[in-house]
Amino acid sequence: MLASFVVVGLCLLAGCSTTATGSGPAGPVTSPAATAPASGHPAPLSATDWPAYHRDSARTGAAPGSPASGRLAIAWRRRLDGAVYGQPLAIGGLVIAATEGDTVYGLDRATGRVRWHVHLGTPVPLSALPCGDIDPLGITGTTVYDPATGLVYAVAETTGFHHVLAGITVPGGKLAFTRDVPTPDGQPRYDQQRAALTLDRGRVYVAFGGLDGDCGPYQGSINGVPASGQGPIVSYKVPTAREAGMWAAGGPVVGPDGTIYVSAGNGAATAPPFDGSDSVTALTPSLHRVGIFAPVTWPSDNAGDRDLGSAAPGLLANGKMLADGKNGTGYLLDVHHLTGVGSQVAEGRVCAAYGGMATSGTIAYVPCIAGGMAAVGTSGNSLKVAWRGPGAAQGSPVLGGGAVWVPDWDAGVLYELDPATGRVRHKIGLGSALPHFASPSLSGPLALIGTMHGVVAVSGA
Repeated sequence: MLASFVVVGLCLLAGCSTTATGSGPAGPVTSPAATAPASGHPAPLSATDWPAYHRDSARTGAAPGSPASGRLAIAWRRRLDGAVYGQPLAIGGLVIAATEGDTVYGLDRATGRVRWHVHLGTPVPLSALPCGDIDPLGITGTTVYDPATGLVYAVAETTGFHHVLAGITVPGGKLAFTRDVPTPDGQPRYDQQRAALTLDRGRVYVAFGGLDGDCGPYQGSINGVPASGQGPIVSYKVPTAREAGMWAAGGPVVGPDGTIYVSAGNGAATAPPFDGSDSVTALTPSLHRVGIFAPVTWPSDNAGDRDLGSAAPGLLANGKMLADGKNGTGYLLDVHHLTGVGSQVAEGRVCAAYGGMATSGTIAYVPCIAGGMAAVGTSGNSLKVAWRGPGAAQGSPVLGGGAVWVPDWDAGVLYELDPATGRVRHKIGLGSALPHFASPSLSGPLALIGTMHGVVAVSGA
């Protein structure tokens, strides 16, 4: 049953609290409450804002207003109450960061000082999960901001295996609502919300996959929740018997006509008939399937865990889309003709891809798990790798200031690359390891990146 909007009972279940402006996680905590969004129209977005994963619902990863890059330096570091797996957002003078401690923070963009924080509940310890690799499991997917409502949205996993959607006012940092978001497969204990949230046409889209280890009877799925917090939830579930997680960190991608594209992982079937897994699925805003692509190798991909579910597809400017995943083959797709198995326009070897692509025109910048990220050119009905980045730079790239920015999550290094050649212009150590599939956000002269301990801001971006 769908939970009602803004009820104190649910807030108590989730353990919600809000905290006044302060210099750190500690501070006075108010009693659970729901606060309406600020009156009037929210401030329009500016060139320095980064309101979603890879900045927009198309996931271009491009910050066109960024100044030319310069000498890199650490501007500030802020330790928070847990790892920051999602991209930090930048809205006005705030950096929004969400942690595995189930807390959403508003940080001062210039200094990193904590202006406010909202604690949404008690995260789930790894010892309570049937499998997994995040301890504790709290907020993992990148948050999203809606200028129409003036709210930032986060999904927190809380004890009891609840997935709680929260809307928080920006810039005020007040809890506007919480709502339980039931997983469409009815298996919340086995469902992890790792994909970035997507906002489009008045809905927040929340995709689910499984835990690391693929344990239990989960099925990949996606919900569309009204951004107001009220009204019915729409959903889609991959029609496979098991698995096919929609877990890629890049999350659902929205085309200019509102079509939603989401990657699905390996499913239960290893022989025909095709079960909707190992695919790029096209959905309407109300989450009805209108197209699907899967490689002809889907049976062996499913059998060998070499599926497309590890990376979000990249939308290109010519009506095409690049899909790539664990098997390392890139598939060039016509977004208007996703007509089933083998419906690609072209294919070629790229790399095993994990995370989210950035795109510019007909070029896709692909996050590669080994051998360095790849710049893939697409012209007409062909694709070709133009260059590869540093071998250790396996994070998800973004574009701004005349450069490509990509992290090495193991060593905690951020690279600035020449977009034409992939040559390393500069690099800087961040002083912390990063979560897997990490990706920086760009805001004016700053690159912001979540770490295993909080957020680091790099100046000169």
